[in-house]
Amino acid sequence: MDSVLGSVLLPVALAVVMLGLGLSLTVADFVRVRRQPAAVFVALVCQLVLLPAVCFGLVVLFGLPPLLAVGMMLLAASPGGTTANLFSHVFRGDVALNITLTAVNSVLAVVTLPLVTNLAIKVFAPEGGALDLQFDKVLQVFAIVLVPVVIGMVVRRRWSGFADRMDRPVRIFSVVVLASVIVATVVSERANLGPYLAASGAVVLVFCLVSLSLGYIAPLVFGIGHRQAIASAFEIGVHNSTLAITIAISVLGSTDIAVPGAVYGVLMFPVAAVFGWVVVRVRSGKNPEVGQPIG
Repeated sequence: MDSVLGSVLLPVALAVVMLGLGLSLTVADFVRVRRQPAAVFVALVCQLVLLPAVCFGLVVLFGLPPLLAVGMMLLAASPGGTTANLFSHVFRGDVALNITLTAVNSVLAVVTLPLVTNLAIKVFAPEGGALDLQFDKVLQVFAIVLVPVVIGMVVRRRWSGFADRMDRPVRIFSVVVLASVIVATVVSERANLGPYLAASGAVVLVFCLVSLSLGYIAPLVFGIGHRQAIASAFEIGVHNSTLAITIAISVLGSTDIAVPGAVYGVLMFPVAAVFGWVVVRVRSGKNPEVGQPIG
């Protein structure tokens, strides 16, 4: 991929997206963990433990090439983001829980994302030791993920009116950035697009469906409410693929590792939309008082 795009434009664009996430967060979003400890705990266990394990199993089952396998694990370790919050809002999930999970996951990802990625590199691409997320690269992840979020939270605390006005433009910008990143990744690897889709398309689709289903079913099994289950489904099932692509290209220097994130970015929107529609329709059939998703 073009060096200017990979080393400058992509990290800057992602920083703006994460800044927008910070503009929507307050300290109260972290404190709220105490009010819904069971829902937060179940969702975090699914996100941080079960999902990487499931992804590992899928990668082995589908026999992915080493770098694509690392890319899948990197995607699995990436937290949710504002898109998850938007899906939860549309399909009447507990958006406050989404915001809480996004806040906590964004902090934990600074540790968990390098850990999962390094383990994946050692298992699937041991000869590619230069790919390791070493300490200086972990600092890059920290700068990409957390620093813009903190800045956004400070701005919201001091200038809440400005933060509210910027919410919609930043959400739109986030979608544009994701689309641009996907297009740039696909164009740069157009010669290998067919083999990449053949190799990773099926596993990405299954991973997307499993992520959403796991996030929805696990809370219900533990007696957590339906709205919280919807929020958990989208938080766990809608990953920040922009972050995964950025780390793959700008930190690890591998377009191959970015491919699963790019394929996921294309498939995730329609799959998540259909999943939300099915869940709401099934729920409405069981309980006539439950309305249709809001637009």
